[in-house]
Amino acid sequence: MAEQYIVGVAGVIAFLLGFVFLVRSWGLSKLKKAGSMEFPKESCVNKNGNGDGEGEGVGTTEIIIVGAGVAGAALAYSLGKDGRRVRVIERDLNAPNRIAGEGLMPGGYLKLIELGLGDCVDEIDAQQILGYTLYKDGKDAPISFPLEKFQSHVSAKNFHNGRFVQRLRKKAASLHNVSLEQGTVTSLLEENGIIKGVHYKDKSGQMLTASAPLTVVCDGCFSNLRRSLCNPKVDIPSYFVGFLLTNCKLPNEKYGAIILADPSPILFYPISGTEIRCLVDVPSQNLPSVSNGEMAHYLKTLVAPKVLPEAYNSFISAIEKKDNIRIMPNKIMAGAPHLTPGAFLIGDAFNTRHAITGGGMTVALSDVVILRDLLRPLHDLSDASAICKYLESFYTLRKPMSSTINTLANVLHKVFSASSDPAMENMQQTLFGYLKLGGFFSSGVSAMFSGLCPRPLSLAFHFFVMAIYGVGQLLLPFPSPKRLLDGAKLLWVASRVFLPIIHSEGIRQMFFPLTVPAYYRTPPKGKKI
Repeated sequence: MAEQYIVGVAGVIAFLLGFVFLVRSWGLSKLKKAGSMEFPKESCVNKNGNGDGEGEGVGTTEIIIVGAGVAGAALAYSLGKDGRRVRVIERDLNAPNRIAGEGLMPGGYLKLIELGLGDCVDEIDAQQILGYTLYKDGKDAPISFPLEKFQSHVSAKNFHNGRFVQRLRKKAASLHNVSLEQGTVTSLLEENGIIKGVHYKDKSGQMLTASAPLTVVCDGCFSNLRRSLCNPKVDIPSYFVGFLLTNCKLPNEKYGAIILADPSPILFYPISGTEIRCLVDVPSQNLPSVSNGEMAHYLKTLVAPKVLPEAYNSFISAIEKKDNIRIMPNKIMAGAPHLTPGAFLIGDAFNTRHAITGGGMTVALSDVVILRDLLRPLHDLSDASAICKYLESFYTLRKPMSSTINTLANVLHKVFSASSDPAMENMQQTLFGYLKLGGFFSSGVSAMFSGLCPRPLSLAFHFFVMAIYGVGQLLLPFPSPKRLLDGAKLLWVASRVFLPIIHSEGIRQMFFPLTVPAYYRTPPKGKKI
């Protein structure tokens, strides 16, 4: 009864907040329309008449792309299909062997389809994921992605990252006006403050120069070029310790698992028909060494007792398997670009969030769609300054997707990570209880988690309703002084977690995009066909 009362109060307040947010809905609709600008395909035919991107590549390079990961390869293909002459320079064209980039959320899969790359998840043993199950203190809360309005093939897709990337590269290289070569870009080629191309070493080690009117840098989270194009402030709150489990099945088929354990969460999800990826989040300050056996001891003694019973034996076997343990830093970096004529920065080189929600590829593919659509009406890229000013709108148009996923990922990591602070534990209990309510509450969070609802206002809405729910739980059955104090601490801690992350994403661009001058940028005059 008490819980129903709390939900009722939260619902009333949710309605009032929703009415306030509705006043701005026309602005959000306009932003969504601009963020998915659909220009006629014939308007992007290049000078050689190669409108479908499949003719012979003639003339000089229009766009250089540094990096052929998910963002780089997808961008190369989409620009190539639009008739651009694209040159991609990638440090290593062998299949990547990573423990990141293994999960594509439903929203990201829809972007992949929009780019004409939906078949890249075929023939790689990709696994269909319909949601995640949250586990805490012996209780569970299934969180399903809201997929009812989509065709049956639309879901999250989990796979080996290297297989997916190679499929993307193969598609890009199949276009005659896209060249894909192996080389290490060492620096940007600059003349009078304008980027004219890149300096790079080819496979033999020879130093070469490549020139183009526009250079797009997307060389990943370890980028050595980002400092030339943005003001990076990288934080590493934790590391993922990853390994593969075999002969293991999770309790809920087609669902991943997230265990809220002390001192940090544990993730399980399938990446093939026979393999389960386990990621253990370890705080940066407590990272044991792999080489001397400390990590194996840490996993066996502190983590193994908290994993699912169905996965325990496979978990122990995976730890004992030689060279099976790998470590990845969880980097957080807000996008802070400085405009540079002739160059553009996207992907993890530009903006990263904690990997706990697996939203990185969804943000990257969304960015590729936006950049492709912005470039479509441009016939001539030679006026670097005008193009640079025009492309500034990208940083506002990307905000609905990027800020929603970034904020949710960074907030959830803080909440999921156990703390000695009772208020943080109350926050974790509040989140777990909120998701267990199901219905609108659970589906609303999962819609943002999955990239299907890229709306910062929805994020703020659920945050406030969740806070009200949490305070109500603490105050019942009657508001004693201690309970009032606990409720105040919960609100304080929640604000301390949420607001700095919102601030780093940019309050104006997230919630008031129509007040940003760059939002209204139009293609430079004389640059349309």
